[in-house]
Amino acid sequence: MAKLKEQVNNITKALKQLSRQAESLKKKIQAEAKKAAADAKKKAAAAKKKAAAAAKKKAAAAKKKAAAAKKKAAAVKKKVTKKKVTKKKVTKKKVAKKKVTKKKVAKKKVAKKKVAKKKVAKKKVAKKKAAKKKAPAKKKAAGDKAGTVLVKVMAVVGKSKAGVSIADLKKKTGLDSRQLSNALYKLSKRGKIKSVSRGVYQKA
Repeated sequence: MAKLKEQVNNITKALKQLSRQAESLKKKIQAEAKKAAADAKKKAAAAKKKAAAAAKKKAAAAKKKAAAAKKKAAAVKKKVTKKKVTKKKVTKKKVAKKKVTKKKVAKKKVAKKKVAKKKVAKKKVAKKKAAKKKAPAKKKAAGDKAGTVLVKVMAVVGKSKAGVSIADLKKKTGLDSRQLSNALYKLSKRGKIKSVSRGVYQKA
């Protein structure tokens, strides 16, 4: 009986030691799990910071590129407007020179015919006056054509919310590049349209 009691005591002691060891193992496992969770959180936070920094850098680079593109577009527009102004001045000078030469020739003819036959000279002067009166009708027709071109371009630009490119405008309006550039310049000058990016226009 004494031996059995000793064996039982020894077994109970061993069980107590095992339970203590199991508790210490549990605590160690819990501590390691907490450390792993904390490390995972730190890594996730660092990854988020890196991603945010990279996104900011990309956005800043994109803004810089957009600003450079806008500057280039503005410089190109200024060059185009300067060329158009110079072309208009040259055409006006040519027209003025042609008018002066025609008037001189007409005066000489009238002077000769007055000496020979006064009646014939009067008839020719009357015809010239009639021809001068017809000139405003041509100007009106040219103005109407320009108005229809502007209406076409404005209708296409007004329908699109995101903006229309020059290639789409050519397809939809059927105009050539010169007519389109003139119409876009006039509409932008009047404040009816605006350029979103290079070659893309939107309703103002």
